[in-house]
Amino acid sequence: MKSGSVTIAYPMAGDSLGGSHHSLLGLLKGLDPEVYRPVIILENPNGRLAEHFAGFEQRPDPAPPRKSFAVGRAFSVSKFASTFTGIGRRAALLREIGSTIVHSNDGRTHATWAFAAKRAGCQLLWHHRADPYAKGLRYLAPFVADQIVAVSEFSLSGMRPSKARQGAQVVFSPFDVDVKADRTAMRQRLLTELGAREDTIICGYFGSFIDRKRPLEFMNAVAELRAMQDRPVVGVLFGETTYPELETAMRARMQEPDVAGVVHIMGYRSPGVDWIAAVDLLLVTAVSEPLGRTLVEAMLIETPVIATRSGGNPEAILAGLGALVEPDNAAAMARAALDTLNNKAALAEMTSRAKESAKARFSEETHIAKITQIYRNLSAG
Repeated sequence: MKSGSVTIAYPMAGDSLGGSHHSLLGLLKGLDPEVYRPVIILENPNGRLAEHFAGFEQRPDPAPPRKSFAVGRAFSVSKFASTFTGIGRRAALLREIGSTIVHSNDGRTHATWAFAAKRAGCQLLWHHRADPYAKGLRYLAPFVADQIVAVSEFSLSGMRPSKARQGAQVVFSPFDVDVKADRTAMRQRLLTELGAREDTIICGYFGSFIDRKRPLEFMNAVAELRAMQDRPVVGVLFGETTYPELETAMRARMQEPDVAGVVHIMGYRSPGVDWIAAVDLLLVTAVSEPLGRTLVEAMLIETPVIATRSGGNPEAILAGLGALVEPDNAAAMARAALDTLNNKAALAEMTSRAKESAKARFSEETHIAKITQIYRNLSAG
């Protein structure tokens, strides 16, 4: 890729793919190569993230942790302190590549690269995609970030009043709003794989298996829906976990009579949107989720969404675009799912409106325009 005049470093922690990586790839593909030179910095230079960002310039992290910090785990003071030993080497790399801006995209990269960016004289764009009460956002970002960007108003809601809070911006993550998926063909493919009947209600969960996303609560909602009516029901969980204890609990729950043979762990599959198209309902059981990608992807391909009234979900699922229920209430989610399916005329109208709304609010063009304006401001500063 031809190098532009403004070099932007994008450090990556760990080697698991998440929504932030898909969002970032869409941004990088839309940057003007005559102006911007993106450089991906990887803890694992030969892993999944290296493959995901193939085609873009890559450098290895000069001070990788002995054990990568886990996504979804609290970032303790001791973990933060352990990053100090790498500040000098990371700053040297940033100076070597001539970085103007460091764009950090999750809590782990904020913690490990913020001081290196400052030491190298770079502008720091702190892209917050997580808990509004994250300690880094509240206590570190106001002092080291030159610009704070969040994926939802919810993500900023825990910030303490400051000039940084006043200058923080909400920029929705980018999506391919012209994405296509054959819902009929994909549904049949999934039914065949599961050996399920044509009249089966397929409920889908998409995302990492972490406590915040509540995979066990998804199983409970499937069990409740199964008990409410006579049609067969299956729940399919697409994703993976790095937490053995949670997966153990999930597999134990799958052996209980109300969900035995009904709930299936399908693993990570790509492109995920094809499998979102295969399900009859997306059940989003997550709590305090900043802004889930799967909600928007489901709206774009007209898969009905039942989500918790929590976190950034209400910012995506506006009135009339899906159903919102109270968190950790499996029975309420099941009732909303059944009501949605039973009203076919309203369902078709709802999913059509949801698609048009998502296309208007979450396009890659809008995201790229807002982020590049921030890049211009930072490089000028």
